[in-house]
Amino acid sequence: MTIAARWLLPDGIEEILPPQAARIESLRRALLDEYQVWGYDLLQPPTAEYLESLLTGVGSDLDLLTFKITDQLNGRLMGLSADRTQQVARMDAHSIPKQGVARYCYCSQILHTKPTNLLSSRNPLQIGAELYGDSGSQSDVEIIALMLRSLEKSGINDVTVDLGHVGIYQALVARMALTEAQQEDLYSLLRQRALPELEQWLSNVDLAQSDKDILIKLPTFAGSVAQIDSWKKELAGAPEAVFTALNYLQSIAEEITHQYPKVTVHLDLAELRDYNYHTGMVFSAFVSEFGQPVARGGRYDHTGEVFGRSRPATGFSCDLKILAMLTVADWSSPAGVLAPADDSEQLKQAIRQLRTQGERVIQLFKDQPYVDELGCDRELVVKDGQWIIQPLITSGKN
Repeated sequence: MTIAARWLLPDGIEEILPPQAARIESLRRALLDEYQVWGYDLLQPPTAEYLESLLTGVGSDLDLLTFKITDQLNGRLMGLSADRTQQVARMDAHSIPKQGVARYCYCSQILHTKPTNLLSSRNPLQIGAELYGDSGSQSDVEIIALMLRSLEKSGINDVTVDLGHVGIYQALVARMALTEAQQEDLYSLLRQRALPELEQWLSNVDLAQSDKDILIKLPTFAGSVAQIDSWKKELAGAPEAVFTALNYLQSIAEEITHQYPKVTVHLDLAELRDYNYHTGMVFSAFVSEFGQPVARGGRYDHTGEVFGRSRPATGFSCDLKILAMLTVADWSSPAGVLAPADDSEQLKQAIRQLRTQGERVIQLFKDQPYVDELGCDRELVVKDGQWIIQPLITSGKN
């Protein structure tokens, strides 16, 4: 292996360098502090778990994203976490004794076997919040509001929230006599928005014409909350659960618009992301300068059932690295104070006092070059026997 090859990183694996690392860390602290004042308790799920707990009940998508490794202590298969939500469900069901509503938050790096889209990395820094124990619309509104507050706190503006409800698709398919393979084909075509292929597929399936008409129209039902009434008319004859889901979406959209009037709310009845995982409403946040969701979430009731405790749940997550990249806020470290290479006790005391006050102080070594790389805009100088701070004059320092 050549020297050049030794420092190459795997495709999609990113390192974070100064000053971006400082921006990300500052943003992480700000968001976790925000979650804390909203009542969310910080969790730290483990990096790896046994596969039977890590992947139980979450569908094939997460399975394909998960690195599998062998536990050298007992030979069992483990997985490196590709998403924290399933782990939080296990912790809520098994490790935390709360019986009522519980709120959790987290921030840690996860690992994917492949990028989830063209703009994503394989080692996202996932930050998110989960709410357990309430099945009503208030908890969904709170989670979406917290997601929007996260973007607002990050300095990200001009946000569009896309709302969907997998219950609409579930209710439509439940009354159709489709085989498991046919359901998988239909799901794939709708998820990809492959409308010509969908029309061709439906022509070869034994379904009532009214059901075919609804499935063809479903991807076109996207727009503002004002269009819901017209969609209801076109869905006449659909199961009652479809209209229950539509009313739910309408109430959520109106409340979010009331709380965040500058946010654009968009509805999409054919949004089937993580269909096997989510059980109700799903949502994503978009900004114009990024071609993928910057945050996403939804309802995933009963995820903890496989761990012995079935609870309603809703939550969201995002990649903190993406938020830091998009933010216009200044999350970088402040410029520092340069201290000379002097061993006097008076200088040491002045440095300790400044650091106690939160100042970034960097002391030079003897004959140290490249002073301009240290990021200082002030320096400590002695004047009338006292160490004082003055603007840094860089000429002759490097």
